[in-house]
Amino acid sequence: MFATLTAPSFGAVHNHSINRKTGQIRPCRVRRTIQLCPHGRLTSCRQRHTKNSPLVGQPLCLDCYDHSHHVVWNSQAGELWRRTMINLNRALTRLGTHYDVKLRASYGKVAEYQARGVVHFHALIRVDTVIDTDPDAILAPPSVITADTLATLIAHAATTTGYDTPPYPGTDHTWPIHWGPQVDIRPVTGLNNGDITAEAVAAYLAKYATKTTEPTGLPTVRRLNGETAHYYSNDTTHLGRLIAYAWQLGDTPDALRAEQLQWLATHNPKDPHCEPSPLDEWKKTYGRLRRWTHMLGFGGHFATKSRHYSTTHKQLRAQRRHHQSTQRHNNRKRWDNHACDDDTTLIITELTLAGVGYHTTADAQLATAAAARAREQRQIAKEEQMTG
Repeated sequence: MFATLTAPSFGAVHNHSINRKTGQIRPCRVRRTIQLCPHGRLTSCRQRHTKNSPLVGQPLCLDCYDHSHHVVWNSQAGELWRRTMINLNRALTRLGTHYDVKLRASYGKVAEYQARGVVHFHALIRVDTVIDTDPDAILAPPSVITADTLATLIAHAATTTGYDTPPYPGTDHTWPIHWGPQVDIRPVTGLNNGDITAEAVAAYLAKYATKTTEPTGLPTVRRLNGETAHYYSNDTTHLGRLIAYAWQLGDTPDALRAEQLQWLATHNPKDPHCEPSPLDEWKKTYGRLRRWTHMLGFGGHFATKSRHYSTTHKQLRAQRRHHQSTQRHNNRKRWDNHACDDDTTLIITELTLAGVGYHTTADAQLATAAAARAREQRQIAKEEQMTG
């Protein structure tokens, strides 16, 4: 099955939607009556936004949007996916017990950023039959377990999986972590046998395997420090607030430092049986926010897979090294053969003229101005030497 799991809503945002029947762009958010939010802004929008409109993904009201919940959800998206797969495998275990087989869910998934700056997952999920003698074998499940059965189990695992984060140090505030209501699960078939094919899914996953924060408009993908985080933080923009909240929530609170000192007074961190410290528990939930502020809190990999889904990365790296060494050996052997033949001319590359001058008039003007300034500076330097 090809499943798409999205984040919940953190506030109303401008969107781009198309009517599937007519192909026309729908109005953004239509309300029968004019309503204002608590901050005095309209809760409706009648514009028809194009796909590349700068308003798409922007909140209708910045003050109503829950930016803190947004960045915390991004940081917990990987953990939410892990718990969802655990619940799915438990359901498959119960189903396999009924049919006297062992079932296992395998997946390959990619993460994609939406325009509002939150991640969602596209996953290719498969059910395998497990054999005790060969756990790595990939066998098809019994015929009684259909695609509809798997779709039902995935949907149930997505809707029932959720948890609350630990209270933020010094406060009682927690954030609920669960999937949004938009869960799309469709079967994958062969060519020309359904709405979605294996080839289309492979191309789709490969397309988003290299995506970063491009849809959000974030101009940098490097880790931020105090100076750059302050530069990109902005209370008047949606992206600036997300960066500010991720950086602030990732800072170690004073209440946690005091609690950590009390814990160190009564515990020995070198003891292997010692319970986790408050700082260790905080790092699992909030401590990674600062490190991944440039990713709006999301610190997971963009392309991941389960262990038994396909070949391992170790085998891929070994095959890549073997291919590269074979290519170098063949190139060296080909070069030696050509070097022994005096009548053979080996063309390594071919140079062609790309153009003369500047690409645009602006580039030419900038170069002319720079040359004029250089001449003026040289003339001034000569005059100073003569007068000196």
